[in-house]
Amino acid sequence: MKRICFMQQLITALFLVLALSASAQNFEDTWTGHFSYVSVKSISQGNGKIYTASENAVFIYDPITSELSTLSTINGLAGELISTIYYSENFNLLIIGYENGLMDVVIDGEEEVLTVVDILEKPTIPADKKRINHFNEYDGFVYISSKFGISLFDLAALEFGDSYFIGDLGSQLDIAQTAVLGPYIFAASSDGGGIRRAFVNRDNLIDFEQWSEVAIGSFKGVQNLAGTVYLLKTNNKVFKYNFGFPPTLIDDLVDEVVDFKVHDDLLTITTVRAINAYSENYTLEAMVNSVPEFDFTLQSGLAFDNKFYLGTSKFGMLEVAYGSNQANQILPDGPALNQSFAIAASPGQVWTVFGEVDVDFDPFGPLSFLPISNLRDGAWTNISYEEIFDAIGNKNANDLVYVTINPEEPDQVFMSSYNKGLLRVTGQQPVKLYDDTNSLLESYRPPAHDIRIYGSDFDKDGNLWFVASKIDEGLVKLNPESEQMQLIDITPAIEDTFNQLALSELKVSREGYVFFGAVETGIVCYNPFTNKFNVIGSETGSGNLPTPNVRALAFDKNNRLWIGTLKGIRVLFNPGGVFEENGNTESSAIIILEDNVPQEFLFDVPITDIEVDGSNNKWISTTTSGVFYVSSNGQETLLRFTKDNSPLPSNTVLDIAIDDFTGVVYFATKNGLVAFNGSATAPRDDLENVYAYPNPVRPGFVGNVTIDGLTASANVKITDIEGNLVFEETSEGGSVLWDTTAFGKYRVASGVYLVLITTEDALETTISKIMVVR
Repeated sequence: MKRICFMQQLITALFLVLALSASAQNFEDTWTGHFSYVSVKSISQGNGKIYTASENAVFIYDPITSELSTLSTINGLAGELISTIYYSENFNLLIIGYENGLMDVVIDGEEEVLTVVDILEKPTIPADKKRINHFNEYDGFVYISSKFGISLFDLAALEFGDSYFIGDLGSQLDIAQTAVLGPYIFAASSDGGGIRRAFVNRDNLIDFEQWSEVAIGSFKGVQNLAGTVYLLKTNNKVFKYNFGFPPTLIDDLVDEVVDFKVHDDLLTITTVRAINAYSENYTLEAMVNSVPEFDFTLQSGLAFDNKFYLGTSKFGMLEVAYGSNQANQILPDGPALNQSFAIAASPGQVWTVFGEVDVDFDPFGPLSFLPISNLRDGAWTNISYEEIFDAIGNKNANDLVYVTINPEEPDQVFMSSYNKGLLRVTGQQPVKLYDDTNSLLESYRPPAHDIRIYGSDFDKDGNLWFVASKIDEGLVKLNPESEQMQLIDITPAIEDTFNQLALSELKVSREGYVFFGAVETGIVCYNPFTNKFNVIGSETGSGNLPTPNVRALAFDKNNRLWIGTLKGIRVLFNPGGVFEENGNTESSAIIILEDNVPQEFLFDVPITDIEVDGSNNKWISTTTSGVFYVSSNGQETLLRFTKDNSPLPSNTVLDIAIDDFTGVVYFATKNGLVAFNGSATAPRDDLENVYAYPNPVRPGFVGNVTIDGLTASANVKITDIEGNLVFEETSEGGSVLWDTTAFGKYRVASGVYLVLITTEDALETTISKIMVVR
């Protein structure tokens, strides 16, 4: 993906294509996208295929072979919210327009993506006026309708031309669509500017005086069908344009029109509940207003080759033949929604929930009644909210904000509702909602059923600990087998629980100590063996947190507590010490050298999650700065992923989960879920499944070879075929990395290298081989 501002210089088309080929980024070797395709925003057709835009990704459907493929940030798309798409058969280009004014141009068959930023970065256009509404191709150009006016894009040269501000005195108008019926170009304004008309081949269309208003009012569509211009008003009335005379009303649609387009000599009019195809003289050819099994709401639509393609809000795209009401659902595999709020992973599976609370932990914004999604064995299963409601006895399990998988029973999953209690799922079946009617849990404001559960974690004995906000007995222990529940009074640490904004993250140490965030107090520390509390606060000498608003907690393999707050990171090096006489509660900042000047790492940066991988390194997500992957002590940043250098669709990363067996790291962003093929895995019990990859190491390879399947603290030696040692390391997790150098001094030569591995107790050894080809 390449960011280019074409107004800065004139570049030949050949140079552009060569530069594009050199700069395109494809992340398929190291990343996987898990985007939702259920909400279809725009549909186009060309080259025998149907191009379909979901919220921030695209899927391509071949009606002949039924093959599906996808385009997303993994392939180089921007990942922003898509507003419209268009396929140019004349130039074999797929053009994608975004809500923020960005444009992607995909060269069909080349896997090349050009990201065009002219509108996005134009300082004279307000941010809320940059939305791209529509593309209209004419005579080698695409006329881009946007909220500020019209821009021209040269499809041959792949460069921007002029922008037209066609309102009175050159003001900006929200242009919904354009259409050409020679010698005129028509523009429909949705904000009261009417229908504007100009001579399309005039050189000075940038002059607003060339545009005259030929119909008054607000319009959201203008299309040319067989030499007749049809107009769609914002009140959903359809008119025929009459040259020199007032437009003629020809249809008054009851429902809101969401798509109005001409393709394949048909005018397709899509409302929220129906889709109609009209031929010349506004003759109705076919329509669909219901489909068994799909209670749809439409957002887009297209008539093509005697079939309708319905873009729905939650079922993906439906293909319906003329005269039929049977639908073929076309939907790539993915989670139910893109807006994952929390995720959890265990070997072979990922769970994600979509409930949400705001920064002040308010679920009423409004309440969310949303599905849950489970990735298992490479395929997604989506459980609708209605299925959840029915399965747990007609109860609401809304605003699900946290997921915890039982490490000993991975088929047992608990999900926190920040309004109704604790949801229990077995396999992929919701089985019970623990609330104030069937457990010791209590509402903080009866008679309303308002039980605000958030963070949870399992202890070494298999008990689930979790927190409930705004009640005195806000710390809860649940035995999943017996379902016995114990409530612990937290008022020794928080006197006024009702006015405490919220309890947040919770983690249990290897000793069984419980630590949880109270966002106006800091961290509450609880020793269940002595029933003793302590608090880690923000004052120097009593905690040293940058703010008491704690959002993330993680114990690393050295039993150190990593703390993420809304204003940065802290580390508690001896968590058990807080329960000793005059226990030390002081946390420490991570100090790094930046240009030889000591700086606090992630100073004032809002942290959303911290996860520890198999090598004891830390993944840290933020609300503004993407993701940091740092060394075990935090002193070295090993990787930094942002929207600009990776497939992250947003720099707002809400949660992280790691599959310890594969090392895959999942990132839940506000715009979608993506996964990075990490190399740090959890240690194995033996050396039976040791392997190295890539193997062989081919010419041109840049990166590390991963030796995986190791036990904890295994000794790894690599020698050449003559026995000369070139690498040695002790594993912290289940893998180590070799940079194919001899102790970092020089790249090793081509040849076979022996990997000699010995367990920590020296009772088990194994030998593997790596082929290096330079």
